[in-house]
Order: sequence, then structure tokens, then C-alpha cells
Amino acid sequence: MCCGRPNRREFLLAGCAAALPATPAAAWPDDLWDPERPYRPGGKPLRVEPVLMYRVPQRREAASWKSWGGVQSDESAAAEAARIERELKALAERAPFPLEIAPVARVSTTDAAAALRQAPDAVRLIYAATGSGEMLRALMTGEGEAIVFVRRRSGPVYYWYEALSTRYLRKRGEPRGAGSPPLSVEDVVVDELGELEWRLRALFAVKNFLAARVVALGGARGKYAPEAPQVARERFRLDIVEVGYREFAPRVRAALADSRKLAQAVRWTERYLRLPGTKLETERRFVIHAFLLYGLLRELLREHEASILTIAGCMGTILPIAQTTACLALSLLNDEGFLALCESDFVIIPACILLWRIARAPVFLHNSTFPHGGLVTCAHCTAPRRMNGLRYEPARILTHYESEYGAAPKVEMPVGQRVTFLNPEYATCRWIGMRGLVEGNPFYEICRSQQDVRIEGDWRRLLDEVRDSHWAMAYGDWLREAGYAAPRIGVRWEAISAC
Repeated sequence: MCCGRPNRREFLLAGCAAALPATPAAAWPDDLWDPERPYRPGGKPLRVEPVLMYRVPQRREAASWKSWGGVQSDESAAAEAARIERELKALAERAPFPLEIAPVARVSTTDAAAALRQAPDAVRLIYAATGSGEMLRALMTGEGEAIVFVRRRSGPVYYWYEALSTRYLRKRGEPRGAGSPPLSVEDVVVDELGELEWRLRALFAVKNFLAARVVALGGARGKYAPEAPQVARERFRLDIVEVGYREFAPRVRAALADSRKLAQAVRWTERYLRLPGTKLETERRFVIHAFLLYGLLRELLREHEASILTIAGCMGTILPIAQTTACLALSLLNDEGFLALCESDFVIIPACILLWRIARAPVFLHNSTFPHGGLVTCAHCTAPRRMNGLRYEPARILTHYESEYGAAPKVEMPVGQRVTFLNPEYATCRWIGMRGLVEGNPFYEICRSQQDVRIEGDWRRLLDEVRDSHWAMAYGDWLREAGYAAPRIGVRWEAISAC
């Protein structure tokens, strides 16, 4: 190893690039890779269709003629609809995920509620001010998801702040099904727009999770669960596009022989190695080839109109073809806003997709280890560096551990950083969720990026979940959102850390 200083071959590569004309025809756009470009996770906007439910009562002498609630007339309903529109506009402007807010619909009869149509992939947001139980049930039975919002102090008090009950709502943990109410007590928000926002964030993730397209270079697999790709297709409707190495290898060979693409890869390498906190401890040519592979994988994603990619044979097949490992190329894609995963393991890939959509930041797919004393070690060679979607964490660029070849980042995560884990039980669609705090970045003889993490909650429950599997990790606390999304994608959810 040259530990950062180019050998003769690398010097000649760089020299060839320098000898090219000052403005050669671009092999790829020069800004295809740009570390200063903001992280862009994308995703289809979530459409929200607000409905204000109310009733105009008629005065009767010497009788109770109205219910609780401050919305008892068409005039007060118009004022409340305007308040709702202002609040949702402000929420959409600050939310870190795209929302499309429809105009507020006002319904004051059961027939009007039953006749109201809902877009199948939209969220009906029911503002249950006043009105009958029949009206509420009619609005709850729309085609898509729904949330009920009621007021106590954020505006005129709502009757349904008092009247909502398990007559209309499922209990916590009660499954959806024939004969059970369509909504749960967990689908109710009182006053707090922050409580509404995290639920919408989870539903945004669900919308962009189901039927997602995944490019699987080298085919689709499942660690200890060969049925995992088929389960992902059937349960989650994932569109898995398999691309063979027979098709891909000639493209790699052509790129290695293309002086223009090579020159671009050299320039990108120099810029990458100038990022603060970056230390090269492998051969420079491996990084150059990683950028060539990055460009080819970007092409593959564009051709298949996808933002998610995984590679099989990443510890063997790709090495002699690309003359480097896939580790750094996948890390680069993750840092931009794509989801790029090694090993083509469709046990963990669905969990990675959901967590990526919830967190709106990179996800680290890593090996699990045996829990002890409340600690686990998380390790793999493909860690993203932009884990919070903003800054690049410090990294040493080493070889891939098992092959001692290529380029792989050893990313240093901040001590004290809170992280969320998703841990699927093979292809059973039972997922475990937990939080942890990073306690250190050791350098054991294992995969290069490695963190010792202290589990929050009853860590001993993990002892019964030991299965030498992959986990998904993201910065932050996303257990509420993951637990809210789980039943909507057909996953049985258990949280070890309290939500």
C-alpha cells in the first residue's frame, strides 16, 4: 500500500488526464458528482385532503338542542376552514418531505360525507368539529389512509374531543380487518401539529415504499432466506429489476478504457480527497476506479428510472471487473440521496427503504453482532459519510476488509449520536425496532466502518433475536414513524426501546 502517495501507474494516469485538452468532450456531466450539492432524497409528494365535519343545529325551546363545540354554523365553519388552510400551508412549508394540500372540503350531512370522494393514495384529514357518528363513520371509510384531528385549545373546541371512543376506533395493537373499525386510537391527533406532522411523515414513507423500483445488479438474494426477493415482490410490491453482470461487465471495461471518463474520475478523486477529514490509506487508483463505477451505476439508475440500487457479488464478482470494490461507489451514491446497498439482501432492503424514506437521510446497512452489556457493534464497508444529510463525517479510505483490495470508507460517527435500528426477522415480515447511542468508533479486525452502540431499552430482548443478520441504521429517533407505518405495509412490529 502507498498510504496516500501515488505509485508510478497512478502518476501516469493523472499525467494522462493532465495532458488532455483543457475542455474535452464530457464523458459525463462534470457536475454529475458534486459534494457541495444539497442532499436530495426525493419522493412523490403526499396528498392531504382535509375535510371539516360539522352540523348546524336548530334551536328548540326548553330542550337541549346542540352538542359541545364551537363550530355550530356555516359562518363559524367558514372561519374554521380558513384556519385549517393556514395551519396546513405552514406545515407544508416547514415539513422536510413534500406535501400537496388540497382545499378544505366542508360537509354537514351524512349524505355529503358519504358522497365525498378520496384519491386512493391520499390521506383524508378529518377535522371532526361537530356532527353525528354516522357522518364520522362515512368519512372514515374512504379509499386511502385517514387521520382524525380534534381541538381542545388550538381553536374552537370540537365536540369529538369528547365523543371519540373505541365505539369508532380500534384499540392499540388491534389488527385491521373485516368487522373492525378502519381507524385506530393512534390515528387521532389533539391540537398538536407536530403530532400530525410525524404521522404524515410516516404515511409519506409508506406511499414511497410500496411498489418502489430496485435495480439489483447481479440478481436478487436473501441472507439465510432465499424466499426474501419473492416476499418483497408479493408483500411489498417491490419492482425488482435484475441486471446481469454479463450485460454490465462490458460497460465497465469500456469505461476503464475511456480516457475522458478516466480523466473525470481523476478530477473527482482529487476533489473527494480534499474533503475535510478525508485520509487516503489505500491506492489512489482504487478510488479513481470507484468513481468510474459510481458513474456507471448512476447511468444504470437513470436508464431504469430508479433511485434504489443493490449489488450482488460485491465481495467477489465485481472486484476483477471494476478493478476496485463497490464500497466507495455505493457510499458516494448514498451521500447524494440515492439508496445504494451491498449484498442484494432482500431481507434487509425493504427495511432500509422504509427507514430511508422516513429519515430523509442516508441509511447504513451493516452486520449485527452478539449483544452484551447493552452494547452491539455495527460494521460494514459501505457506510455513507453524510449520515445527517448535511455534513460529511471524517473518514479514512481503506481497503475493503475481507479482500484487502479496493476502496472502502471507515466513517467516524459522533460519540453520543442517537440512531434508530430496524432488524427484520428474515423474510417473516416481523421487524424489531430500537434506538441506541454511539459510544465509539473502534478499529477491530472487521468491516471498516464500525461503531459500538449502546442500546436504549431492554437490550436483553435482543438475545432472543440473534440471527447473524443485517440491520438498517439511520441518525435520529424514528421509532414512532416506523411503528405507525408497519401495519400499513404488512409488517408485524415490536419495539425494544420505548416510543
